[in-house]
Amino acid sequence: MDQAPGSPQGPADHGPAGRGPADPAPHGGQSLPTCYRHPDRETGIRCTRCERPICPECMVDASVGFQCPQCARSGQGTGAAPAAARPRTLAGGSVAADPRLVTKVLIGLNLAFFLVQLSVGDAFTDRFSLLGQAYVPQFNSVEGVAQGQWYRLITAMFLHANYFHILFNMLSLWWIGGPLEAALGRARYLALYFVSGLAGSALTYLLAAPNQPSLGASGAIFGLFGATAVLMRRLRYDMRPVIALLVINLIITFGWGSIAWQAHIGGLVAGVVVGYAMVHAPRERRSLIQYGTCAVVLAAAVVMTVIRTGQLG
Repeated sequence: MDQAPGSPQGPADHGPAGRGPADPAPHGGQSLPTCYRHPDRETGIRCTRCERPICPECMVDASVGFQCPQCARSGQGTGAAPAAARPRTLAGGSVAADPRLVTKVLIGLNLAFFLVQLSVGDAFTDRFSLLGQAYVPQFNSVEGVAQGQWYRLITAMFLHANYFHILFNMLSLWWIGGPLEAALGRARYLALYFVSGLAGSALTYLLAAPNQPSLGASGAIFGLFGATAVLMRRLRYDMRPVIALLVINLIITFGWGSIAWQAHIGGLVAGVVVGYAMVHAPRERRSLIQYGTCAVVLAAAVVMTVIRTGQLG
């Protein structure tokens, strides 16, 4: 959750701030089959070659539907040599040896920033948190995005208010981000993360009080959440759990007064839009549509930032 404390302060005392055949939905108490590589994961998608059940992490984009990693590596039934078969994720990204690497790096960066916050104190947090425009006694000057400190829109995504704040966000990033990274591929996943985070920061800057600081990775994480919902819909998974989780998070967002709801909503909307482009873009113009959508959302964030800067100027 993004924290929106009453005044600039340090981390210790911030306030709370498919195309393959799919199995039908279970009937009569029968459950979905499980991935042949990950027995603990139910799935409604099968390899178009061998028909083994595969989860999103094991889906390799093929000319027709999705294949399992084994069929993709062997080039089975494709008429191509094994070297010519380039395994792709559901969204067209390259299949990586470690499908959670970017998520691990992002968690590491957030933890590193938090350690610096603890070590340096208020000066570091006040310098890099999201602030529209306000006089900061510690610096004896007016600070904020409106003063040309646009970097705050990005750096605030890596700062956290306290131990609970960073623990909750990093657990959410691991649970939601890892499977999504495997389904999208590293580059697309990273683009989704930063676009969602920036959209959340821009909406916060536009709508929140200019002297209200905000910090946290929740805007980006809500973007991953929105994209996950789109992915589950694409794979014909049961949407009830993700809808319930969304409702719970929105209740917390609007029921806890110190949370910057603008970051959550901005990130969520951006994540749904970019996520839809990632998993539904046609193969012929896939990259163009995917990254073009990212550019459009970024442009919207820039417009919001320019408008607010003009208002505060």
